[in-house]
Parts: sequence; C-alpha cells; structure tokens
Amino acid sequence: MAIYPLKNLVKSGATALAVMVLAACGGQETASTEEASNADRPITGEVNVYSGRHYDSDIVLFDQFTEETGIKVNYIEASGNALIERISQEAEASPADIFITADAGMLWRADQRGVFRAIENDTLESQVPPQFRHPDGKWFGVSKRARIVIFNKEMGLPEGLETYEDLADPAYRGMICVRSSSNIYNQSLLASRIAHWGDERAEAWAAGVVANFARRPQGNDTSQIEAVAAGICRLGIVNSYYTARFKGSDNPEAAAIGEKFELFFPDQEGDGAHVNISGAGVTTHAPNPENAEKLIEFLLREETQGAFASGNNEYPIVEGVEAQGPIAAYSDFRADDLSVSALGENQPAAVMIFDRVGWP
Repeated sequence: MAIYPLKNLVKSGATALAVMVLAACGGQETASTEEASNADRPITGEVNVYSGRHYDSDIVLFDQFTEETGIKVNYIEASGNALIERISQEAEASPADIFITADAGMLWRADQRGVFRAIENDTLESQVPPQFRHPDGKWFGVSKRARIVIFNKEMGLPEGLETYEDLADPAYRGMICVRSSSNIYNQSLLASRIAHWGDERAEAWAAGVVANFARRPQGNDTSQIEAVAAGICRLGIVNSYYTARFKGSDNPEAAAIGEKFELFFPDQEGDGAHVNISGAGVTTHAPNPENAEKLIEFLLREETQGAFASGNNEYPIVEGVEAQGPIAAYSDFRADDLSVSALGENQPAAVMIFDRVGWP
C-alpha cells in the first residue's frame, strides 16, 4: 500500500477545481479575487492529518478550515492498517496530529496500538452521541453508515425476511452474496451480533449464513451489488454508501445497475439496522493537539457535517443534520443504538467464529 508524503492543502487541487468551476459559470473574477485573498492570509499554525478517507470533498473542507482559521492542513492518505502501522513505528517522532479512519473496529485496532490520547472536549461531546464516541474521549465518530441487505428487484425480497437473524434461515439457501470474513465491515457486523446475542447464538447465525451463500465470498461491496443486479444472487450484504454510488450515478451503466436492486434495512421492529462510523481522534504524540481538536470540531459543526458525510454518501453523525445526496432518500430507518465500542471489543471473538464456521 503506497503512503504519500504530507501535502499542504492551503493551495490544494480541490481549491483549483472550485476556481475552474466558478470560471466556467462566469465567476472568474470573483474566484481569482478569493484565491488572492486566501494566498495573503497569514498562516498561524498547522495540523497533520493521517486519513483513511480518499475524497476530494474532504480536501475542500480542509481548505475551508484553513481559510477560516489560518491553520494549514497537511495530510497523507493510505489504508487504516497502513496508517496505524506507520504511526506506531514513528512513535514519539510522529508528526501525526489526527488519525481518521472508517469503521469502529479499525478505531479499536488503533487504540490497541496506542495511537490515541484521551481528550476532554465539551464541544465534541455535545455534538457526538455517546454510542458513537469512545467512553474516554480517545476518538469521536464523524459520520455513519449502515450495513444492510439489498435484493434483486425482479426476484423481490424473499417472504419472511425481516431481521439479520433471518439471513441464516435455510429458506434462503443459495441466495446470499457477501465479501470475505477478513473484511472489517463483516467483522463489525458479527461483533454486533455477539454483543446482542452472545457467542453461541452469533456462531450459529454465522454458520447459517455460510450455508446460504450463493457463491464463495469475493470482491468488495461493489462486487456484491453487481452480482445482485445480475441475478447471481438474490440478496447481498453491503454498506449503505456503496448503494448510493449506483442510485445517484450520472454514469448510465452504473445507474442501470442501480435500477436493478433495492435496499432493505433489517430489524426495524427490533434492535434496528446495524450502524458503524468513520471516526477521528487526536494522536498520542500529536505536536499540534489544540489545532487537531479545532479541526475535529470544525468537521462536526452543523454547517459542515452534511458536506463531510455526503462526500462518501454517509449519514451525518450530528443529530438534526439531514443527509445529503442520493443516500438522503434512504435515511428514514431505525438504527441500532448499540455503542460502536462493542464492535472493536468483540472483534477478536468474531474473527474466531468466522474461522470455526468456515466463512472464507
């Protein structure tokens, strides 16, 4: 996995893109004036972000943060595991101030490696519901997503399917497509079942799902969506934001796939749909911890939350902020209120269960 050098975002490619868009709309003079104003703004500090997210929309928000505060944002992008390893190896010499990653299970891995420091921040605690933050303030959710079921529209939703537990029913033999057990999204889903049901019942469920596979697990969530649309499987288990990439696509081929499947949120009469997060925390050896807290506060402001979440078709984590983009049409569902900390705590048990039941 390539890890890129720290990048100065004060004059980022995202800003350049915004200027070109304004120029195309007849706003070239305004854009040039704004660009000059930003260039003259004094830099009053910096903050270094190690991010597992890879979205231009994040860069636009980082630019906005610099414009408002004068704090220069530097960043690198890589996988969560690669960044955890890098921060751990850098130790006290690490320039990282913030680690941002997807999945509470990945946040747990980072915490186990000593990546985060505990902070007390009334603003963050007031913005992030308790179930979406570390109990000691080591990390805070910044957006959320659901792991749901999709179904082939022509085949329809199988009769009687209402809950995650139903996915293990022999009535659905040969219907399910899902990615491998090494994927952290599946590990977190099973970890949530362990938290709700205990190990024995969760293992029986996992074994039942394996028995209902339409094919050996392969590919990512996009692969499962394409397989359901093609009729290879009737059901798929995927993260909600992947579906929005098809439902809201301007690409005719992707949009055509989006027309062939529909979303189903399980357990609406029970615990609610399984929800996970993207999260951020201040690193243990952060050289700029105050600036780090300011940036996380900025990402959790009501006026920036919608844009931050919609960059990956996720749901805002701040209560009262509405979802934006194609995922907004699928935002009215009952979510599980389980603390996402349990997803990390039960991750080792989930991995062992996957091994025992033969989930590849």
